[in-house]
Amino acid sequence: MRTISTQEITAAVARLCIEANTHLPADVQAALDAARASEPWPLAKTTLNLLWDNLGAAEAANLPICQDTGMACVFVELGTDVHIEGSFEQAIHEGVRQGYGAGYLRKSIVADPLRRGNTGDNTPAAITVHLVDGDGCKITVAPKGFGSENMSRIQMLKPADGVEGFKKFVLETVKLAGSNPCPPIVLGIGVGGSFDKVAYLAKKALLRPLDVPNPDPYYAALERELLEAVNEIGIGPQGFGGKTTCLGLAIEQMPTHVAGLPAAVNVSCHVTRRATAEL
Repeated sequence: MRTISTQEITAAVARLCIEANTHLPADVQAALDAARASEPWPLAKTTLNLLWDNLGAAEAANLPICQDTGMACVFVELGTDVHIEGSFEQAIHEGVRQGYGAGYLRKSIVADPLRRGNTGDNTPAAITVHLVDGDGCKITVAPKGFGSENMSRIQMLKPADGVEGFKKFVLETVKLAGSNPCPPIVLGIGVGGSFDKVAYLAKKALLRPLDVPNPDPYYAALERELLEAVNEIGIGPQGFGGKTTCLGLAIEQMPTHVAGLPAAVNVSCHVTRRATAEL
């Protein structure tokens, strides 16, 4: 049995909050750069170049790459042979509190969805924990801005809707979102499970690097097909038209009930942020 202190967890989360908000992951950066090179529409190309310049300026000054530094979504893979010395969840919340304070990151969390009232430190975090074999602890912080989160959708399709109904739902989601999520976007797509699980799958899909396809050839092919179809819609960067509406998408799937076909699309903008540490 290995012991990990809450101080270690807090320090890691604080560091990841700052890193995720100031450094775009290499795979997203590569996809944006490739889009700049291949985009034929002049206004769209100019817009992509402006986004690229903003990314460079943020990197050089160690400043947030987006003014919305998001809700801190924290994903944990916790080994069953690990003992946490102290309150695990409180350690994560404290890490978010310290990271958003030390990094001068915008605090966007309200204490109550209806009565509002900013908590002042971007806590609480949205925490998802999965138990895995071993004595490690892997923590991923994925700040999620709500300009794109608000464009996300979930739908309980019927089995008879099949793959065509699933594809239609994804494309409808992108069309309804339009320019609101600051395209080019990244799509995390979930299919299967239950009402709550499919939303998790869609969020989890955003953690997969854009250059890593689904390990199932069927879903890998579906990812390629949907990416092409989404970009044919023509919304383009910031809604100005062009072929670059989506930088990449990932599908995560799981078994479901014979009478159901849950589907969810989690929309993220071109600054799809995540940072990971292993303790």
